[in-house]
Amino acid sequence: MHGMISGPPEAATKPIATSRAVLLLLVVMTGIAPISLYMLVPALPVLATNFGSDISIAQMTVSLYMVGIALSQLIMGPLSDRLGRRPVLLGGLALMVAASIGCILAQNLPQLIAARFFQALGGAAGMVVSRAIIRDIYERDRVASMISLVVAALMIGQMVSPLTGGLIETAFGWRAIFYAITIGAIIVAVGIGVALPETRRTRAVGSSFRRDVGMLITNRAFVGYVMCQVLASQIIFTFAGGGPYIVVTQMGRSSAEYGAWFATTGFAYLVGNLLCVRFAPRHSLERLIWLGLGLQLCGSLLNLLWSVTGWNEAPSWLFGTQMIVMVGNAFVMANSAAGAISIRPEAAGTASGAMGFLQQGIGALMSQFGAYLGGHSATTLPLTSAVLAISLLCACTMIFVVPRREVVVSEELIEQAEEEETGMM
Repeated sequence: MHGMISGPPEAATKPIATSRAVLLLLVVMTGIAPISLYMLVPALPVLATNFGSDISIAQMTVSLYMVGIALSQLIMGPLSDRLGRRPVLLGGLALMVAASIGCILAQNLPQLIAARFFQALGGAAGMVVSRAIIRDIYERDRVASMISLVVAALMIGQMVSPLTGGLIETAFGWRAIFYAITIGAIIVAVGIGVALPETRRTRAVGSSFRRDVGMLITNRAFVGYVMCQVLASQIIFTFAGGGPYIVVTQMGRSSAEYGAWFATTGFAYLVGNLLCVRFAPRHSLERLIWLGLGLQLCGSLLNLLWSVTGWNEAPSWLFGTQMIVMVGNAFVMANSAAGAISIRPEAAGTASGAMGFLQQGIGALMSQFGAYLGGHSATTLPLTSAVLAISLLCACTMIFVVPRREVVVSEELIEQAEEEETGMM
């Protein structure tokens, strides 16, 4: 059994896990796709003007980019389990570089939109494979803290990327944004080629994508953790979809003020991830999930109460309470993701890809749903009710779907099950 499904030798994985270069690579490979998304956002009005098109058409450089991210995670995760982490990462970045050059050479918006789709398809490989690499080189109880650390560093990059994109566009034009993305992708690819060894676990004889998927979707713990993680992420998408309409239309504030208030929720999410890094080594991931669920429920319940009383018709009440939700959200997302990719470690890429695809795909729908609630209401009540309902559903997955701690799949139980499975074969 150990020769068939064990990970890299302990002597090899320990230096990898403690390498600052590898940790930095995990951050940048996770962030290159979302940062590239946000860098272009400030230039959308300029794109519409330069190409003589409506802003809604220019917006497709963002919306189809998100579709590319979702599809990439569904494709790249299983490929990384079959072919290895390094080949998939390097292939994805090569596609991103080629697509970025296509963006630079684009002569009309349809060409730019198509190139952006392939840019996302390649760049998002880092998002899914980085989670699989974390599972490859860290023990189950450390996975959540490392995911949180990577996300915390990523959040800082995402916060400054719109400003960076705006400054580049103002100084050098919108095409310069894609020059910067191209150079960044090449640097990341070189870093992976030089500093990142292959971390994929040796697969069992007879393993296949179909078999991995079958074993994962029939595992209650995996399904429960994925549902919990995906539902928690929908709180972000729903609130982000309805927030602009509530602040700008209902409250009569400027879009710049909305941006400032929304940044507070990103800051709260960052704080939650940093706290998770601190607490994870001393507490089980199930306990940290419940801590996060408690904060989510308390914050969303308070926001609903403020809606009923009319207090959160001011942004300070709405976003101040939402910050509580976001701190809890960070705990839930990081730890439930760690639980999901730990169920079957040699299929961590497939598990990560399925989770990311559901998160992004459902997120696109929930963002539209949130926009509908915010744009067709005179109060914040519909949006805060939706956030509370999602928080309750998230908690229900831990209560009714995820098995109790004593039967949650551990490292020892995983190995025991695989030994039995090998004996049967």
